[in-house]
Amino acid sequence: MNKLTISLAQIYPKFGDVETNLQTHLHLLEQAAEENAQLVIFPELSLTGYYLQDLVEEVSTPTDSDPIQAICEQSRKLELDTMVGFVDVSERGKHYIASAYISRGDILHVHHKVYLPTYGMFDDGRYFTLGDHIRAFDTSYGRVGMLICEDFWHISAPYLLWLDGADILLMHSASPGRGIDKQNTLETPRWVETMLGVYGTQFSNFVVHCSRVGFEDGRAFSGGSAIVDPNGDFLVKAPYFDETLMTCTIDLNQIRRTRSRVTLLRDERTALTSRELQRIVSERSDGLL
Repeated sequence: MNKLTISLAQIYPKFGDVETNLQTHLHLLEQAAEENAQLVIFPELSLTGYYLQDLVEEVSTPTDSDPIQAICEQSRKLELDTMVGFVDVSERGKHYIASAYISRGDILHVHHKVYLPTYGMFDDGRYFTLGDHIRAFDTSYGRVGMLICEDFWHISAPYLLWLDGADILLMHSASPGRGIDKQNTLETPRWVETMLGVYGTQFSNFVVHCSRVGFEDGRAFSGGSAIVDPNGDFLVKAPYFDETLMTCTIDLNQIRRTRSRVTLLRDERTALTSRELQRIVSERSDGLL
C-alpha cells in the first residue's frame, strides 16, 4: 500500500455520555467511509469526555463491552481502521486512559496512557493507573505506534516507538487551550505543533495527531488536529475550537525518500543508548544523582 487516506475526527464529546458519543463515532465512521478514508482517528477519551474524576467507574468500557464492540462491528462493515479513546478497566478494577486500534473489526492493539499529569489543571494520576508498555504494532499499511497526550510530551515515548519499528505515530489528546504568546496566538497549540514538526523531522515518520474541542469544567479544548510528513511539513491542520472531519491522503513512499537523505535511523546507536541509560538508572539508585 503506497497511499493511505486518514480522517481526523475532531469532535466535542458529550461529557460522561457514552451512548451519545458512541452514536457520534458510528456516524463519523460512515461519513469518513464516504470520503474513502481507510483510517479514522478520534481524540483522547473520545467515548467519555476528559475531566471524569468520580465518573471513571461509571463510564468505563473495556474492550469486550457493547460500545467498543459496536465500533468493531462498524469498522468491519465499513472495512476501515480506527483509533478510539476510552476508559479501560482491568479484572482487578484498575482504570486506564486507553486507546484502541481497531482494524476491520479486530482490536489489534490497546495502549494505556503511560504519563499521567497531576500538575496545573490536570489530575489524571488521582483517578487512573499508569500504563506500563510502549509498543509498536503491525497494520495492513505498515508498522505504527499510539501515544496519548502527555505521553508525547516525553521524548522517550516516540523514541521507543521509532526504535520498535513504527513509521507512523498516531497521537491523540484532550488538550486545553491555554496562554497567549507574543504573536497573540494560543501557546498550548503552538507548543504541540512545534513538537509534531520536530517528531516528523527527527524520526522521519508521519505524525498524525487528533485533538478534541468544546468545553468542560470551564476549560476550552483547542483542537488544531494535524498530519505531519517525514520532512516535518504540515499536510493538513484542522481549525481551532470547531468540530470537523478532515480527510487527507498521505504518500507512504515519502518515508523511504526522506530516509535516503536523512540517515538518523541507520546511524542510531541503540546499544550505546541502552548502556548509558542503565548507568544513569544505576547511579540514581545508588543516590549519586
